[in-house]
Amino acid sequence: MIPLDAAPSGRDRTNVHLSPEEAVALVPGGATVAVGGTGSLLQVPETLLAALERRWEDGGSPAGLTVVHVMGLGDHEGRGVDHVAIPGLVRRFIGSHFVLSPREQGVIARNEVEAIGLPAGTISLLYREIAARRPGLFTDIGLGTFVDPRQQWGRMNERTTTGLSELVTVGGREWLFYPRFDLDVALLRATEADVDGNIGMDDEAAIADNLAIAQATHNSGGLVLVEVKRLVDRGELPANRVRIPGPLVDHVVLTDFPNQTPITVADPRRTGTLPNRPTQVEALPFDQRKVVARRAATELHEGDLANLGVGMANGISYVALEEGFLDRFTLTVEQGIFGGLPGVGLDSGTAINPSAIVDMPSQFDLYDGGALDFAGLAYAEVDRHGNVNVAAAGGRPIGPGGFIDISQKARTIVFCGTLRGGGLEVGITDGQLVITKDGRYPKFVDEVSHICFSAERAHAAGQEVLYVTERAVFRLGPAGVELIELAPGVDLQRDVLDRMGFTPVLRGEPRLMEPRLFRPEPAGLKPRPRRDKTGLTRTGRAKTGRDQTTERP
Repeated sequence: MIPLDAAPSGRDRTNVHLSPEEAVALVPGGATVAVGGTGSLLQVPETLLAALERRWEDGGSPAGLTVVHVMGLGDHEGRGVDHVAIPGLVRRFIGSHFVLSPREQGVIARNEVEAIGLPAGTISLLYREIAARRPGLFTDIGLGTFVDPRQQWGRMNERTTTGLSELVTVGGREWLFYPRFDLDVALLRATEADVDGNIGMDDEAAIADNLAIAQATHNSGGLVLVEVKRLVDRGELPANRVRIPGPLVDHVVLTDFPNQTPITVADPRRTGTLPNRPTQVEALPFDQRKVVARRAATELHEGDLANLGVGMANGISYVALEEGFLDRFTLTVEQGIFGGLPGVGLDSGTAINPSAIVDMPSQFDLYDGGALDFAGLAYAEVDRHGNVNVAAAGGRPIGPGGFIDISQKARTIVFCGTLRGGGLEVGITDGQLVITKDGRYPKFVDEVSHICFSAERAHAAGQEVLYVTERAVFRLGPAGVELIELAPGVDLQRDVLDRMGFTPVLRGEPRLMEPRLFRPEPAGLKPRPRRDKTGLTRTGRAKTGRDQTTERP
């Protein structure tokens, strides 16, 4: 018999552990830096980002960074990517979402840095193309939207003069092609590391794209830095819990920020590392947000594969739980989560009692391929054509997040929000909606500033589209936005038509929204019968799952 060490590494890793200051001192000026994290402060390398800010304040270096991040990485309070949102330190941001980071939003809005906003899935999947050293990413996600080179090209301000994609034709179809670029540094966050740099994520609420970023950076000849909550000895981290293998990691740093999210320090119900157990959650308060979520939930079918965005659409899951049918369809979150009860607010991107957690690029493969039956999403603006904007509002850069990936291929889409924004106050009394103070500005406008959902492409794909507000429901019809339902207590002319930036299509008298939606007790909702999935769907998928535009070998 020949003895075998419990955890053979084959590497001398005596210097794997560095202080935060030692680690960020390795970041060169002009580098392209990929920052991990999947929304709010989920897996955000807070300690490394804070150390990078201190290095800049102390000596004015490194300068001219290009910072790449998929989701919005912040908490509205200065954590996350806001640490490095400093002109001079950063030259350009490439991201999908900026709304959680007020300093980042500010420097973009003031044209102090360049900024490109892209679909979250595009960035996440591009990491894999960079890792494999393929030419780049070919995708149809974003065609006909503001990221298309024929529109804004993803540019978030006037300082930004070029985008990243090229419009190409392959096999007779249009595609967006994003050429590969190298990553010089990766800043990542995980739970634990052993002395060889093997990385585990058991305390995290998502796996995200940390592995893809590490592979892409390593194969670019770059530097992979990972902050963790604890260090363990060699052999103490079982192989099936390793999410980033040690050979891909250059250095690890101990973090002093333990939180899973900005408001949750540790919640084992969200990590998927223990068997799920029955638990209790608070019901949604009875207000206009719950009314919108209820109406949207009536569009769900038995067996649907669904995604819910942030904002009012998030309430759909809580409505389904309260009404007793959360287990009759499957909710997913773009961070890679299946099942459970998705988090809301600053817990978004997580779920309580998930049934599975996969990596984020794989989740976007599923979405981009047309797997979603239902999507509930928020909006900033809707125009007369039915186009939707979420990328910018009131001069604030927001970015599309996962919105374009999710909305472009879902079979049914329900956009959820209020008819007007800015100080809206609504009451519900005796089953009647009462607008006590209307919002200062319309959300239904003549033309949106940034097309993030293309009504033209939705028509061509045969998608079913609703726009649900607290006082009226609209649908995407052949001639644009049609008004189909009114809330009880609402005056059509005074409360709806006079409060919009355009006149919707009216095909007769709008029907009344169901009165039970406006009562505080459970409304007795249930999902619709299971969809007929035979034949072709809106993406050209047959019941076999094959794309009918693809020839068989």
